[in-house]
Amino acid sequence: MDATTVTVTGAGGQIGYALLFRIAAGAMLGPDHPVRLRLLEIPQGLKSAEGAALELQDCAFPLLTDVEITDDPRVAFDGANIAMLVGARPRGAGMERADLLAANAGIFGPQGAALNEVAAADIRVVVVGNPANTNALIAAAAAPDIPGERFAALTRLDHDRALAQLAAALEAPVASLRGVAIWGNHSATQFPDVAHASVEGRPVLDALAEKLGGADAAASWLDDVFVPRVAGRGAEIISVRGSSSAASAANAAISHVHDLVHGTANEWTSAAVLSHGEYGVPAGLYSSAPVTSDGTAFRVVEGLDLDARGRARLDVSVAELVAERDAVRALGVI
Repeated sequence: MDATTVTVTGAGGQIGYALLFRIAAGAMLGPDHPVRLRLLEIPQGLKSAEGAALELQDCAFPLLTDVEITDDPRVAFDGANIAMLVGARPRGAGMERADLLAANAGIFGPQGAALNEVAAADIRVVVVGNPANTNALIAAAAAPDIPGERFAALTRLDHDRALAQLAAALEAPVASLRGVAIWGNHSATQFPDVAHASVEGRPVLDALAEKLGGADAAASWLDDVFVPRVAGRGAEIISVRGSSSAASAANAAISHVHDLVHGTANEWTSAAVLSHGEYGVPAGLYSSAPVTSDGTAFRVVEGLDLDARGRARLDVSVAELVAERDAVRALGVI
């Protein structure tokens, strides 16, 4: 079997470090699938990436055929089959959101252009660096020859956080949960939705009502505890850990790619994918939705009912995505 070329940007950072060893061990593509790693870093991050490469060598992973480190996107993405765009400009003190979008446009625009020029014909891209949805939009706009459906932004971490919070509340195994969905932007406006979720085959809403003392108590917990806890989990981790999520973000990115290339069978997960107008989301935005994969691409699960509560929350998140799109459009980026 030919090795799959996987490019990881920001490879010297904490998420990159948490990613590399699991990819090399086969957790993402499979235990019999050889992989070639390309590590892209900014010049000041190259030493950290070089250190990770030395450790990868010392692990003697049977599946790892090669590791290359570079600060040149055209070298990093040459022949890439999978690109994991992790490196991004974080929001600094006093930085307005427009400034953040402009800074990231200077990263994801050139990376999208490089992907367009040199990536393999089957390239698939997941954007991890925030603001992930709009960074995906920027990268895709700079790669006009690559179908927009080959880009996605990571909301699997939000999906996993929602599963974990439900499992704890219901005192049930995570594996017993099905049908959770994340809608909208990977931001505080996201909507973690349990309206179609089940636990051990039983509707989650019924199980929550029984556990919490009635339907009103369950609705109150969802609105006042569950939704803000999932949406604000990243900030909670920063306040406790002193730095942002790393291992959990890497785990979610690996799960995202694993489900994309191996398929989701009869279940769905969540990812921010190119909208074609599903659920009233304007076409061209990268918005999270429940998705399935047949091993080639993610596709939005259609035909689900959104109640008034869900519709209102999705509309707020989509409005934020539209504002971000308009902001980068005003910069001449897209």
